[in-house]
Amino acid sequence: MPKLLSNFLFSALLFLACASSFGQESSSSQWNGAWIAEGTLFQIGVEVEDGVFKVTQIESLGFEWTNENGTVDGNVITVKVEYAGVTGVIQAELINDTTAVAFVSSCLPEYMVVCALSKDRQAVFRKVESN
Repeated sequence: MPKLLSNFLFSALLFLACASSFGQESSSSQWNGAWIAEGTLFQIGVEVEDGVFKVTQIESLGFEWTNENGTVDGNVITVKVEYAGVTGVIQAELINDTTAVAFVSSCLPEYMVVCALSKDRQAVFRKVESN
């Protein structure tokens, strides 16, 4: 699998569940907006409303994925993602107002290439636009 594709797959799985807060009010103002995976064109929109983390696709590079609404717990968010026969759970932490780090906390089935490529890796997302 080409490096760009593997990086995209990893980033896509990782950030679909990115968020954290220092309280729900703070979370909304810090997370709402457009985020891009560093080193890619992959971009998502994020909205936190009443403690619910919502993700929308802005630029998915043609890949089709789905996600459930996520949850916010302190400075960590959790979101369930499905892509190409894989089900994953993504967690993320807000490092500062414009930077988030995401990682895969689970990925099944483990033998799938996407799961193998995302194991023990993290993705950095940068906020490019605020709502």
